[in-house]
Amino acid sequence: MLKQRKIWYDIDMFGFYKEGENVKNQLEQIHSPKDLKTYNIKQLEALAKEIRSFLLQSISQTGGHLGSNLGVVELTLALHYCFDSPKDKLIWDVGHQSYVHKIVTGRKDFFSTLRQTDGLSGFPKTVESSHDIFNTGHSSTSISAGLGLAKARDLAKKDFSVISIIGDGSLTGGMAFEALNDAGRGNTNLIVVLNDNQMSISRNVGGLSQHLSKIRTEPIYLEIKDDMEQILKKIPGIGPGLIQTMGKAKESIKYFFIPGILFEELGFTYVGPIDGHNLESLITVFKKVKNMKGPIFVHVKTIKGKGYHPAETKPCNYHGVSPFSLKTGKPIQDSKQETYSEVFGKTLVRLAHKNKKIVTITAAMPEGTGLGFFSKMYPQRFFDVGIAEQHAVTFAAGLATGGYKPVVAIYSSFLQRSYDQILHDVCLQNLPVVFAIDRAGIVGADGETHQGIFDLSYLSHIPNLALMAPKNKIEFIQMLEYAISYQGPIAIRYPRGSVSNICSTIQTPIYHGKVEYLLKGEDIGIIAIGKMVDTAWNVVEKLHKRGFHPSLINARFVSPIDEKAILQIANQNSYLFTIEDNIISGGFGMKVLEILMKYEINHISFHAFGFPKKFIEQGNCEQLYLKYGLDSDSIAREMIMRCKKNRIKGDVKNG
Repeated sequence: MLKQRKIWYDIDMFGFYKEGENVKNQLEQIHSPKDLKTYNIKQLEALAKEIRSFLLQSISQTGGHLGSNLGVVELTLALHYCFDSPKDKLIWDVGHQSYVHKIVTGRKDFFSTLRQTDGLSGFPKTVESSHDIFNTGHSSTSISAGLGLAKARDLAKKDFSVISIIGDGSLTGGMAFEALNDAGRGNTNLIVVLNDNQMSISRNVGGLSQHLSKIRTEPIYLEIKDDMEQILKKIPGIGPGLIQTMGKAKESIKYFFIPGILFEELGFTYVGPIDGHNLESLITVFKKVKNMKGPIFVHVKTIKGKGYHPAETKPCNYHGVSPFSLKTGKPIQDSKQETYSEVFGKTLVRLAHKNKKIVTITAAMPEGTGLGFFSKMYPQRFFDVGIAEQHAVTFAAGLATGGYKPVVAIYSSFLQRSYDQILHDVCLQNLPVVFAIDRAGIVGADGETHQGIFDLSYLSHIPNLALMAPKNKIEFIQMLEYAISYQGPIAIRYPRGSVSNICSTIQTPIYHGKVEYLLKGEDIGIIAIGKMVDTAWNVVEKLHKRGFHPSLINARFVSPIDEKAILQIANQNSYLFTIEDNIISGGFGMKVLEILMKYEINHISFHAFGFPKKFIEQGNCEQLYLKYGLDSDSIAREMIMRCKKNRIKGDVKNG
């Protein structure tokens, strides 16, 4: 349930208004899209300024996606002004740019809870509002979803518009082109709006980006074939002949006059490019295309970060922000600690200096993955393929086949999209590709679509793929060095945020598929993987205070799993626990259980700590670990309870 709280804002503080303009508090009158329809252009323009002020004040306090939302204010207002949501269906690709949509659909007063536990989601959520038509969070899905919805409408003989709003970054994803190709070959009424701000998270790359750059400066093109034919038919004697002649000439002349020929060739009627901050132009065009038939492609040019100078000049820095100072644009709590992403980037630069075969690949996230510095040091060995994770993996397979050592850096939740390529193109051929899986485990505020809690399950059963997770910074560097030397496919998954320095004095060399013993104890064995070694260490300290003395083992590898060590630990203890920041189903704990079952080890009491098989909601990471019993206090209590319970049972049985 969303919790409602008001948020203060001052619409004059950013200099959007001239002195004396009476435009304040219009936003307070907007409770649904219907309220917009009584406004004239000047009132809508004033409202757009007020919304930007609200967004800046609100996001500076809560954090969130800033630049993308500042860029779509006028576009969102124009869409809701011309279409009738929720009857007409607006589908926002990725959805991090849907804040303005949420504001005008009655959720403004919930913005103080944005991306917090039980608060407003940073993405469209069907459970939040009837105006959120489709859950999004990953890119390049909106056209496929929109086409499916449009086909369902036609089958049910209903009448409404379907509008898919997609960014030029998302348009680099192959799925978007698959959908365009499918939609363009038919006559289904579908409107695709391209929000072209020349950015995804980082600056866009590739042939499509270059193509769009060429047509951004072209004059507006609006093909309205039906209207033109009606006009020509009214010309006595020559009208029908002109129509026929135009049809023959169209194929020859359109290449000279149509800036969006790529989309025309796919079967769309192209409209644009249009100034995405000119409400009058936007409304004129949307009113027109609303009544046009077949697939329509509307190209809108916007500025990411519009209205806030720091975000306009450095849009990469203001894609997703933590709470920040409006005056300086700097984070309020600027962490000085190194992150795993930074360590990854620095280590690869060092390794690449010695090994000329190392090349790196990212899917439109050089800064987010820590590869920004590498791209500057070794531009010829750095490849940003755009939002195209599937292509990134098979591209890496090709590089490996050609004798290079590709390192593919992708967030855990995005790597899901390239599962088949990992399995079929890399692992089946046993190619030496390194997967650097950033943001593994819980990431927090972005919620279900971004939590990296499935990778151990979907990767560890693939033949030939070695899968590791480091406990701290030093071990992460060791694993990267090991991965570069490894002659097969290998993956390292690591969490978001600051590195851990737990057990830094314990530095055991990496041996393939082998665990690391951290503490020798008795009766209780605890095996933790990756980030959860830190948690397990705290658990052990709590157990010591209660008179228990467990052994602590750092798993290091999930695949291949150290079967010999697990059997030894099981035979030496009465209780065995595993701890992971992955779902239990198919995860590390279940692989340990498989070994216990395989060798019929029945004397030991076993329990796996991990996330349940569900999509974990947004919220503060610490709160989520607490909620699901994966904080050190909860784990320690559960272990003590299970040990005491089983001891009582044993005493009764023996008595």
